[in-house]
Amino acid sequence: MSAVILLFILGLVCLIKGGDWFVDGAVGIARYFRLPELLIGATVVSIGTTLPEVMVSTTSALSGHGEIAYGNAIGSIICNTSLIAAITITIRPGKADKKALKLPVLFFFAAAAVYCITAYGSGWFGRPVGGLLLIMFIIYLICSAKEVKGSFDTSGKGDGEEQVRTASRVAKHLFFLIFGAVLIAAGANLLVENGILIARALGVPESVIALTFVALGTSLPELVTAVSSLIKGHGALSLGNVIGANLFNLVLVSGTSMILAPFHTPQSAVFLGMNASLILEIPLMLLVMAILVVPVLVKGELKRAQGILLLCIYAGFCIVQFNL
Repeated sequence: MSAVILLFILGLVCLIKGGDWFVDGAVGIARYFRLPELLIGATVVSIGTTLPEVMVSTTSALSGHGEIAYGNAIGSIICNTSLIAAITITIRPGKADKKALKLPVLFFFAAAAVYCITAYGSGWFGRPVGGLLLIMFIIYLICSAKEVKGSFDTSGKGDGEEQVRTASRVAKHLFFLIFGAVLIAAGANLLVENGILIARALGVPESVIALTFVALGTSLPELVTAVSSLIKGHGALSLGNVIGANLFNLVLVSGTSMILAPFHTPQSAVFLGMNASLILEIPLMLLVMAILVVPVLVKGELKRAQGILLLCIYAGFCIVQFNL
């Protein structure tokens, strides 16, 4: 048991340090190219933090359980938005970059529309749908690259460290970004696996373990990035990361799983006599994203009331899920 506790602590250390370096690398790249932090968060950072979901869903699909990606994607979006983003907004509300937000939001709701049409229509998430979602992922990356190129600012010189624009500095930022992402993934794995062993040794019920350690596992990278960003005063990076990660959960995570193992709309629970996924989870996914992004697109700012409302919604969702 002592070895398990040590590995648990090691996982925690890796998460904390990895998150620290990951955010430093992302912010460094954003400053070097003078790009909005929200844009970097919605592209480069989101790909890094979505890797656990990609690994879990791909592994499940290869074993013939592609439907796991469905619940993993929708559950992660609800958690990312109504818990992680909500915490960020509640602690540090303020202005947000509307222009940088438009592209990922547009693609998210376009992908969500594909999801809804499929789920409420045929109910069959086959390879054509998966291929369409992956094409959307590629188009998003191309559009993001063009937006980055359009935002690239070469005029003038920055102050202090920003005046030093060398290849070695870019390499340093990339190292921190990549190594930080690796540390986060390794730390999350160590923390969850050994946390489960400790919980079992303490007699914690399996149902509680599933609702805590296992459910939190794939969202830990986003949570760690959000906390590290807040501590360092980079709330925009955290917001961009959440929105980008939500998009990638639909187009990359789900799309890959549909290609590898097509599936029907799962029905793991019943709510009000109907498939809980269709009348609770998908509508809630759309609702929390709307609550998060609409005020930003309209007024260009985030209010603490948004964060509190989202946290209340997440608490209610957890209560309902526990009683289904």
